[in-house]
Amino acid sequence: MGILSAKDKVQNFLLKVRLFGEQHQKKLSVVFLSISLIFLTAYLSLWRTPSNFPVYSVVTIKSGESLEVVTQKFTTLHLVRSPFVFRSLVILLGGEKKVTAGDYLLAHKESPLTLAWRIMRGDFGMSPVRVTIFEGLNITEIGELLSKNLVSFDVEAFKKAAKSKEGYLFPDTYFFPPTAKPDDVIDRMEANFNEKIKILGPEIDAFGKPLKEVIVMASILEGEARGEEAQKTVAGILWKRISIGMPLQVDATFKYINGKDSFTLSYADLREDSPYNTYANKGLPPGPINNPGFGAIRAAVNPIKTDYLYFLTGNDGGMYYAKTFEQHKLNKAKYLIK
Repeated sequence: MGILSAKDKVQNFLLKVRLFGEQHQKKLSVVFLSISLIFLTAYLSLWRTPSNFPVYSVVTIKSGESLEVVTQKFTTLHLVRSPFVFRSLVILLGGEKKVTAGDYLLAHKESPLTLAWRIMRGDFGMSPVRVTIFEGLNITEIGELLSKNLVSFDVEAFKKAAKSKEGYLFPDTYFFPPTAKPDDVIDRMEANFNEKIKILGPEIDAFGKPLKEVIVMASILEGEARGEEAQKTVAGILWKRISIGMPLQVDATFKYINGKDSFTLSYADLREDSPYNTYANKGLPPGPINNPGFGAIRAAVNPIKTDYLYFLTGNDGGMYYAKTFEQHKLNKAKYLIK
C-alpha cells in the first residue's frame, strides 16, 4: 500500500464527510422538523390567542373563585385555547392560590402567558376615564354621556337608581374606572354635591329657604340664564313672582316634560297637564329639572332685586328684561321673533 499524500488525505476526509451527511440527512431533517413542531406547539399554546378573542370586553373574577373555575370561565369566553396550558402557566408562575378577584379590561388580544401573569398580580388594566358632566344636565343626559365613556354602562339602571337624585348629582369633571357601575357614579356625584353644599351652607342658611327649593330654583336658572349676573337677576325675578302669586312661566321645565325648548314650544304645550308646567301651575315645580352647578346654586340664594318681572333670552344669546308685559312683548318682537 502506498503512502497517501497530504492532498489525498484531505480529499478522502471530505469524501467521508459527504457520505456521512448523505447517510444522516434524513435523520437530521426529522430532528429539525421535530424541533420546529415543538416550537410551533409552544407558540400556539403560550402566545397565540383565539381568533374570536373578545377585544375590549371586561371579564370578572369573583371573590373566592378557584383557579379551576377561572380557567373554565376563560375557556368559555374564548380567552384561551387550552385550559391545561393556561392553568399550568398560572401554577408555574406561583399563582395557583393568588388569583386576584376583580374586573379585568381586555383592551386587545393577549396571550395565555400574559393573562396568567395579570390575574396573578391583579393587573386589571384600567386607567381612569375622564368624564366631564356639565352644569344643567338631567339624569337621562348624564346616563347617555356615561354610556359613551364607560364600558357596558347600564343607562336604564342608572336612570332608575338616580331618579330620586335629580338635582343632587353635582356636575364636575370626574375620573371613573372604565367599568364603573351606576351606583358607583351616583355615590361619587352625590358625595361631591354634599361637599359643595357645605361650602354654600352659610349663604343658604342666611337666605332662609329650604335646600330643596333652592336646588329646584337653581335647576331652573341653569335652563334659563347663563353667567352669574344673569342668573342672579333672573333669580330675583322668579322669587318675586312666587312672592306675589304669579306663575313662573319658564320654558326650561318643558325640556324635562317633553324635551322641547323655547323655540319649539307650541301653545298646546303650554296647556299640558304636568306638575312641571309652570304656566299652568304657580310656585316651584315639585322637583329639580336638572343638576345645577355651584354658580347657579349660589345665584339662587343671592338674587339681585330689580323692578323687572319679565325676561327672555334673545336669538343673539343676550338677556333682555322688562317691567311690564307690554315691554316684554316688544322685546319678544325685537329679539326673539324673526
